[in-house]
Amino acid sequence: MTMIEVQVRLFANLRQRYSQLGIGESMTLALPTDPTIEQLLARLQIPAEQVKIVFVNHVVRKMDYCLADGDEVGVFPPVGGG
Repeated sequence: MTMIEVQVRLFANLRQRYSQLGIGESMTLALPTDPTIEQLLARLQIPAEQVKIVFVNHVVRKMDYCLADGDEVGVFPPVGGG
């Protein structure tokens, strides 16, 4: 099976799922060829409803976007406050 590698950065409370990551630190993930953002989130065990926005190479993308080798992915949760 052919694999690709992507760099993933989790922000705000999503980063807490991976306590070994420092603020702004990325992790490298190997995935089967042509994975979607939705599949990436499933691999990370992050429910889609906990994600507000995903950037791929600094461009906002939808959940069905196919990732490519070397992509840089940023995952942000909804922002709360008041």
